Parts: sequence; structure tokens; C-alpha cells
Amino acid sequence: MSIDLLKRLGFFVVLCVIQILILNHIHLFDVAIPLLYIYFAITFHRNYPKWAILLWCFALGLAIDVFSNTPGLAAGSMTLIGAIQPYLLEVFVPRDSIEGMNVSIRSMGLWKFIIFSAILIVIFCLAFYALEAFTFYNWINWLIFASSSAVLTLILIIAIESVRTR
Repeated sequence: MSIDLLKRLGFFVVLCVIQILILNHIHLFDVAIPLLYIYFAITFHRNYPKWAILLWCFALGLAIDVFSNTPGLAAGSMTLIGAIQPYLLEVFVPRDSIEGMNVSIRSMGLWKFIIFSAILIVIFCLAFYALEAFTFYNWINWLIFASSSAVLTLILIIAIESVRTR
């Protein structure tokens, strides 16, 4: 096994445990839930195989679903993000950058990383809460849940990324 695979597997387990044991029990103002496990999909480096990103994202979403009793919500949303991430990353990364460039504040710059992460997080939260509600009857509540969770998740990811890059 390569060291990158072991690092990715360790990151998978750590994010899964943190989400299940700690973050699933945080409900800020009864609307915002930090969904930190999307950070896993954000951090795939440039030119990582697209099929591997889809498999990793689906597996993490499935693990979260199994332990959080949310059948298919996280798996479907993470698979969507896994499909979008490589193409969105190409928009934010210059063509002449290195092939295996890591996605971080240090390599992309603060604002590019924030915008890239925010787009993925908003799409994830919209998909997650749309699948959870399975109706748009209460669309204002859906938007409140999705936007508040997206903001809380983005703040948490930026805080972790700021500490990680030092």
C-alpha cells in the first residue's frame, strides 16, 4: 500500500469518528449542523483519479449514513460532490500548476480556497437537505437549514485549514 492511501484512509476514519461522535450532536439554534466530512472531498489533489474520488466519497457517505441513521442522504450528497470536485478544481487552479497539487489555503490562496470550498459546501448542503425533506413544501425552512449548515461548515473548515497549513 502506498503512503498516500494510508493517509487518506486515516483521514477517512478520523473525519468519520469526529462527525459521528461529536458533530452530529451539535445543533446550533436547532438549525445548523456542522457537516465536516465534506472536507474529505474538498482535499483531493489535482489529477486524482475521478473514479477513486467517487468511490471514496460514496464510502464515506455510506459510513456516515450507517452510523447516523440517515439512509442514503450523505452517500448521495457526497457522491454528487465527488463528481463535481475535479471539474470545479480545474476552474480554480492554473493550468501550469503542478500535476499533484494539494488543495489547501497555502497552495491555492485564501480567497480561491474559500470560494472553491463554499461552492462545494453549498451544493452539498442543498442536496443533503433536499434529500432529507424530499419536498419543497417548506422551502424557507429548507433554505435556512442548508444555508446555516453551509456557513457553519465553511467556518469550521477554514479554521481547520488555517491551523493545518502553519
